[in-house]
Amino acid sequence: MGREPSTPKSMPAGGTRIAPLLLKTLITVVVSMVAYGIADLLDLSQDVLEKIGMSIGIGGLTLIVQHMVDFERRLASMETGQRTRTRELYDNLHQLSEAAGLLSELDQAGMSASDAKRLINSASLVGQQGPEIVKAFARAEIQSLASVITDLTGMAAHWRRDNNEPLIRLTECAQRTIDATSSTFGLAFWDTDLAGHYLDAQIEAMRARGVSIRRLFMINLAEESDPDFMARFMELCQEQRDLGIRVRFVVLSPQRRIRAAARDIVIFDDTLYLEFEPDLQQSNLQTRLDADAPRVDEQVGHFNDLWQAATEPMQR
Repeated sequence: MGREPSTPKSMPAGGTRIAPLLLKTLITVVVSMVAYGIADLLDLSQDVLEKIGMSIGIGGLTLIVQHMVDFERRLASMETGQRTRTRELYDNLHQLSEAAGLLSELDQAGMSASDAKRLINSASLVGQQGPEIVKAFARAEIQSLASVITDLTGMAAHWRRDNNEPLIRLTECAQRTIDATSSTFGLAFWDTDLAGHYLDAQIEAMRARGVSIRRLFMINLAEESDPDFMARFMELCQEQRDLGIRVRFVVLSPQRRIRAAARDIVIFDDTLYLEFEPDLQQSNLQTRLDADAPRVDEQVGHFNDLWQAATEPMQR
């Protein structure tokens, strides 16, 4: 709301402010004295009381004029503020009406208005309390959803990549670190088109934002004993090292008591992680995002323990 303007205040050289009422009084007294002096010069024979009365009348008129000017200024300010508030109220009502109309249209089209409300409320909560990477990912997801729904108005939609968009999008949102495990079943992933898009996103993250990437491969004893497998595996490690990714591997065995989950984990900025759970056919059945701080800290600690126990691949 706008503040009411006050009468301009005098600022003497000493920096002391003069109250508006006192300033008006001083102006009135000065005008009265000047009026008395002029009257005395013009008619020396006039009675002193008449001169004083005339000067007081002129001073009073001066005071009234000052109050009228001040009142007019305040009234103009109030009118301006009222117009501004009225315009803001109109804009808010228009936005509310537009939002209500959109929700009504969703219902009429057979869509779920409650889901739209839930999306808006959840996005608001994430924006208020989520870590920065969670906020960035939420914005990217909303933008992607909006793009897909817009495409569907033409009864068709397309994605830039085949699948697993959260993995790519979170890689694009990462600002500091990406720590990832790649299990035995996951090694086949690196021969897919998605792996190329994933590596492209990681390369961009390293070059554009200085993201540090560590990849920990997990193989079993049988694979370690297979020369053909190890030759292909070492070549894969070298390819990723050439891109600037730090690579190590660990051999899983009960005797070494290395605890490793059967699921692949990708940790972003030590703030959230994606967990890939395979089904019995060793394909990705479920992708889970988790930003719960205690669980994230547990995964970060687990990864660091594995990294310390891991082995550097032999360089060519």
